[in-house]
Amino acid sequence: MVYVDGLIITGNNSTKLDTIIQSLGHQFNLKDLGNLHYFLCVEVIPTNTGLFLSQHNYIYDLLSRYKLNGAKPTHTPLSTSETLQLHGGFAATNSTIFKSVIGALQYLSLTRPDISLSINHLAQFMHKLTHSYWFVVMRLLRYLKGTLYHGLHLRSSSSISCTAYSDADVDDRAGNVDDRTSTSSYIVFLGSNPIS
Repeated sequence: MVYVDGLIITGNNSTKLDTIIQSLGHQFNLKDLGNLHYFLCVEVIPTNTGLFLSQHNYIYDLLSRYKLNGAKPTHTPLSTSETLQLHGGFAATNSTIFKSVIGALQYLSLTRPDISLSINHLAQFMHKLTHSYWFVVMRLLRYLKGTLYHGLHLRSSSSISCTAYSDADVDDRAGNVDDRTSTSSYIVFLGSNPIS
């Protein structure tokens, strides 16, 4: 027996979609919920040119959980003048709360690739936490407050070309001040849509 909490079936041919749903319905007990609006904390908003994916309710819940609803938003997820260091900061902090918020933020990066680098940096320090990292997490949450309604706009496209971009900080300073390794990143597009 197979148990699945949720399944999305999508396409541009409604006849074929109905056939697939009926075929699955003969094998499994299904409940068709109709058009997709909300799935696993991701709001799906149809637009004239595609779909807009947002997790603004999820962000709002995070801000409420950490009592930042009234906090002043910031314009960048990380400070542009300060770097995170393994041996920086003062006094250890509660690792359970820190790990919980980092996990929640990692899930949020599904629709918010703009915070991926920040989350990656913070996750690197989970084994040696200090209050300075917690301040960085609070800054990231304040950035999310100011960009609450940002998300991904997936556009329909006839192009299925795959394009990838990558970057690395290979200058003398390197991205990681602790071991002088480069920080690299990449983004992959299918047509005009980011997929990885």
